This record gives sequence, C-alpha cells and structure tokens, in this order.
Amino acid sequence: MKKIFYSHIILLLLFWSCNQEKVSVNLPEQSLTSYVNTFIGTDGPGNTYPGATLPFGMVQLSPDIGIPGWDRIAGYFYKDSIISGFSHTHLTGTGAGDLYDILVMPTNNRFSKKIKENNYKPFSTYSHDREFATPGYYTVDLLDYGIKAELTATNRVGIHRYTFPKDTATAIHVDLGYAINWDKPTDTYIEKIDDKTIQGYRMSTGWAKDQRVYFVMQFSKPFTTYQVFKDEELTTLPVQGANTRIVLHYNTEENEQVIVKTGLSTASIKGAQESINTEAPDFDFDHYVRKAQAIWERELQKIQITTADDDKKSIFYTMMYQSMLAPTLLSDPNGNYKGANDSIVNAKGFNRYDTFSLWDTFRAAHPLYTIIQQERVPDMIQSILAHYRETGVLPVWSMQGNETNMMIGYHAVPVIVDAYFKDFQFDAEFAYKACKESAMVEDREIDIYKNLGYIPVGEHHENWSVSKTLEYAYDDWCIAMFAKDLGKEEDYIYFMKRSENWKKLYNHKNNWIQPKDTLGEFVVPFKPKEYTPFYCESNAWQYYWFVPQHIEGLIKNTGGKERFIQKLDSMFSYDPKPGDKLPIFSTGMIGQYAHGNEPSHHVAYLYNYVNQPSKTQELTYKILEGQYKNEPNGHCGNEDCGQMSSWYIFSSLGIYPVNPAQGVYHITAPIFKETKIHLSNGKTFLITAKNLSKENTYIKNIKLNGEPLDRMYITHKEIVNGGFLEFEMSNSSNDEAFKNSSLPEVNKIY
Repeated sequence: MKKIFYSHIILLLLFWSCNQEKVSVNLPEQSLTSYVNTFIGTDGPGNTYPGATLPFGMVQLSPDIGIPGWDRIAGYFYKDSIISGFSHTHLTGTGAGDLYDILVMPTNNRFSKKIKENNYKPFSTYSHDREFATPGYYTVDLLDYGIKAELTATNRVGIHRYTFPKDTATAIHVDLGYAINWDKPTDTYIEKIDDKTIQGYRMSTGWAKDQRVYFVMQFSKPFTTYQVFKDEELTTLPVQGANTRIVLHYNTEENEQVIVKTGLSTASIKGAQESINTEAPDFDFDHYVRKAQAIWERELQKIQITTADDDKKSIFYTMMYQSMLAPTLLSDPNGNYKGANDSIVNAKGFNRYDTFSLWDTFRAAHPLYTIIQQERVPDMIQSILAHYRETGVLPVWSMQGNETNMMIGYHAVPVIVDAYFKDFQFDAEFAYKACKESAMVEDREIDIYKNLGYIPVGEHHENWSVSKTLEYAYDDWCIAMFAKDLGKEEDYIYFMKRSENWKKLYNHKNNWIQPKDTLGEFVVPFKPKEYTPFYCESNAWQYYWFVPQHIEGLIKNTGGKERFIQKLDSMFSYDPKPGDKLPIFSTGMIGQYAHGNEPSHHVAYLYNYVNQPSKTQELTYKILEGQYKNEPNGHCGNEDCGQMSSWYIFSSLGIYPVNPAQGVYHITAPIFKETKIHLSNGKTFLITAKNLSKENTYIKNIKLNGEPLDRMYITHKEIVNGGFLEFEMSNSSNDEAFKNSSLPEVNKIY
C-alpha cells in the first residue's frame, strides 16, 4: 500500500539522500501536497495515472507499462513490474484507452531483453520501493539499466531528468509509433534541428478520430550519433510514416544527468516551440519541480480541512488533486489549437480546454469548479461554446479537438446553465442559442425523442432508450429555466413540456421507469435488476431516481412519501445474488446502488426529500468510509475525469448538488471538524462540526451565519458570499427536528 503523507515522504527522501541521489523535492511540514497520494486509483478499477502534470494542464507525463488492457487504460497499472517508457499525454480515470503520445525511454548496454507483451519495446523492471510521486513530480529507478528517471511538467511542456551510470552505449529512445489499446498512429514525422533539438508531430486516431500533437524536444546534452527507424527499418532524417522512432546515442559518466524538454501544441511546431520559450526556457529541472509544487499547493489551499486522521486528509487532498486533472488545455501559448471542425482555430482572450467528460462531470465536478475554480469557469464555458461554433452543436464527450459522441445526453447544457445563474460572464444569448440548437438536432435519436416524447427500444447494442429519455428530459428542464430567465416564454413552455417526458416511460402498474417500443407498449419481460441495452451502464433500479428536476413528481408517481421511502430502502438493501451477472462498471455496490458509476451518485441524498435526512447521513458516511481508500486500489470505480473525486469533496464537507444546475447543495453530515473554503473574491466560507467523532455522525442541528437553518440545503450564493455553516453532531438520528425542513422550490434556480 502507498500512503503518501508527510512522514512517509521525509523517510523516503532521507533514504534517497543516503544513496547519494539528488533530491529535488523539498516539502515544508504544512505542505498540503505532501498528503496527496497520486497512486490512488492506479490499482483496481480507478484507471488513474501517477505521473507529473499541472492543474488542467496539456501535458500528463507519466510512466507507461507498454502492455494493453482495461487495467492499463491510463498507461500504468500498480500491479505490473515493468516500465516501457514515459509518454506525454494520458486520460485520467476513464474507460477509454487513448493518447500515450510521444514515448521516451532511456536505455544502455546493461539490458536488452525484449518481450512480445509490450510489442518488443525496450523496458525495465522497477520496484515501488524505488518509486515516488507527489503533485508535479514523479521518479522511478529503472532497475535493469541503473537509470534514475524523474519527471515534472509545466502546462504545455514535459520535462525529464535522467541520471545515468557510466556507459558508452547510453541511449534515449523517442518512439512516435508506440501505441496501445485504442490508440493508433496515422502519420508521424521527425526531423533534426541540431545536435540538441528534434521536432515533429504525431497524428493518431482512436477514441478521438483526428488527434494531432506537434512537438519540439530539446536536450541538455548534445547526442553524439543517432539511428532512425521507419516501420522498424533503418532510414534517414527527416522521416515520415505511421511508425517512426529515433534513438539518440550518448557516452555518459557516472551519475551524469541529461534533461529533456518536450513542448507540445495541437496546432503547429511553432506553437510547440512557443510552449518551451514561454514556460521552460532553461534546463533547471529543480526550478520546474518547485514551481509545479507551488502551483499545486496554491490550488489545494483553497480548501483547508481540520482532522486528526491522516488517511482522511490524504484521501481528501488526493481527491482535490484528481478533481483538477481534467478538462485539459488544448490551446498553445499563441492561442492556437486543433478545432473540432478539424481546422486550426485561435482562442481569442481565453484558454481553450477540452477533455470534457460531461456525462460524468456535469453532476458534481463542474458545480465544484464554480466554487474553487471560479477563475477558470469562464474559459471552460468559452471552450464549450467554441466547440459549438466549430460544429454547430455543443460537445457530448469531447477530446483533443474531437467529438467522440461517447455516452448520452447533451450535458454541456446544465454546465452552461449552472454557470449562467451563478453569474459567470459570457454571451448569454449566444449560449442559449447553442443550448437550444443542440437539443433540436436530428441525430443521436433526438429526432425520435422530439416526435414521440421518448426514445423507443432499438436494435443498437447501446440503444440505452430509457437512460436517453431521462437525461434528455433533465437537460430540457435546464434549457427551460434558461429560456424563462431570458424572457423566451414560448421556448420555456416548450422545453418545460419536454422536461416531463420521463413520465411517458413511467409504468404505474409496477412503479418502474420502463422501456417502450415504437407503438408505446412497455417491453416485457422486464426485470429491474437486469443490465440490458435499455439503460446506460446501469439497470432500472439505478436509473429510477434520475429525475433531479422534479423529485417531488417522482415521489408522487411512486405513491407518496411512504412508498418512496420503501423503494429507496430497497435500493440500498436489495443485494445482488451470487449468480447475478454484473458488468464491469457495477462496482461499489450497496444493494442495487453502484457508487462506482455516476447515475447513482445523487441517490443517497433523496432521503432529504422525505423527512429522513438521517438515512442520507448514514449512507454518505458509509460511502465516504468504505468506497475511498488511501491506497492504490482506493477508488471503487473509474475516477472519470474528476467526478468520483468531486463527489467525495462535496460529501465530506456535508453538501452535494442533487440537481447540478439549481444552485443549491443538499446537506449531509460532514466528516471534518472544520473546513475553510477560500473563495476567489477573498471571502471565506467556514464549515464546523461540533462534537464530531466516530460515534457522533448524525446532525443534531444546523446554523447558518449564527441563525438556525430550517432547510436541508444551502445555496451557492450563500457560500460565495462568505459566512459559516455550523453543525452540532450527535450519536443518534434526529429526524424529528427536521420534519418541517423546507426543500428547494420546484422549477426555481437559486
């Protein structure tokens, strides 16, 4: 197990110092970065990477095992024992095997074994005892070569430092043909500028169809000779082809260091050079490590928690860290980027981001950004709107200037609407036009949805008819609220009507939201716990609750509060049987609740709607304690570009956005005695939990700014205006005290 907090770091650094290896990380005792365990999620289903990056940076410089597979989607798997190099781009916590651009691997004549499993690429064994990572820095000893590798990054530059033994056959391999999982290079190019500089590009396809990475790579020491390969045949420079690589040769003395800087751009080699010029003009590796750590420290200091439990502190700040690994920068320092229309576009006045995993992140990650990333939210919205300018529709799941059309819904809509009502500045009329037009297109079965009011079952293996209907209906509610605020009454009425389309799949005979055929007949046989093509990565139990725009209406349809409570109780107690076939995404199970996948994430909070908030408090405590661990197998499911971590951050503080665009956060029991949220306007929101202990996990009473709170929610405006939320905790439930607590008004954004 990897527990990376202060005492472990100090011991590890002392160990390295005793072995006469240069230490570049110097962490003060109160540094929050020292609590971040970048290995959480690198084992099990988390699919995270441990390497060096900056918040929302273009570069994710991380080790690659070099072997494909679901467990290695992020390039690295904690249980493996080899490393085949270090590539510059990675996805964080997804189920999509893509990126891995520009692999770099140092070698020498001490080891030359090749294996089929990693496509006969150079590799070395390694040990976790000789591996260390902290935000913005990663290092590992390549044991078979006796080479120490260190990585750091700026926003757009990956920086390597290799410490070599004495050897006349030292080499640095730069492999553009390297690819695993879904990734496939289509056109690569390498040219030599001088004996310290190469440049080129790597075009590839995969999950994202047209990926472009231009690079400039500078070396602190001139290479003596080089070999160039195309399709594994020796050739000369410049070289172009789908599979090219260059091997740079050196003579090195004992402990000699070579630093490699790789500037990136999705638009041009000129942009890649500008990345180096503006962000990494020299070869002072330690300076870039210190700068990266300072940047991460500043971000982590936005929320300060008080707890005596170091494991919880490590989990919390790792979740903070992982919430900032996506979306990622797409534009270079000149503002240029590869647009979603496959042209080169210039972002004027904003940083263009991409890697929008919106089916996941609209739920909690983007609402979190409106609190702790207020300076970046306008650029994210402008980036989403730029995609609309380039394609005519808002992004669904966009990456590297491409639409992947992965997952469902048009969930850029709630992200935009949430930002609009929280007073972030952008062209509201243009944004509304983008939202409306994206909901009126004739593809992705939206044409059928507009006609029938629901998506019928189909033959496609990912028909997901019920899930699509429910998610389109929620997004329609968001558009209706947007239209109403802008005075567009006709549109408001139209989209409000569409927001009730979930009712068209509601079967009152059995109280399920059930698939229908094109004739409007419910599909039978129907077993709610089965995983079928009608539900997106879920079953009928998990999607029953996705009506966040009208929970009161769902309660009424279920048969009232008592029946709703019974069904909720069953959701969390109806365990899968040993013979049930559970898909790979059904993880973190509590009954039929699956915390490892996003559709379930708001469900524990629904007890607040039926005057049983103690059950919300019990369940969120159980999930926080049981589904997140300070170890490599610390995520119960894919981390999913910040959603899994954002759920933890919100819930551990005692709040969560059940309806992500309503501007309110439902209340549960916090797990920290004190939390300070430092806002970009200079104000602070303080959350305290009096008498909190392992026994006292229930809320006895709540005060907001010194006054008793008669509701189980607070508003976004109350947080950003600064103030204090006080919990008094107890060892027993206190539902009676909250029986008259008010709920957010239906069809109102706060």
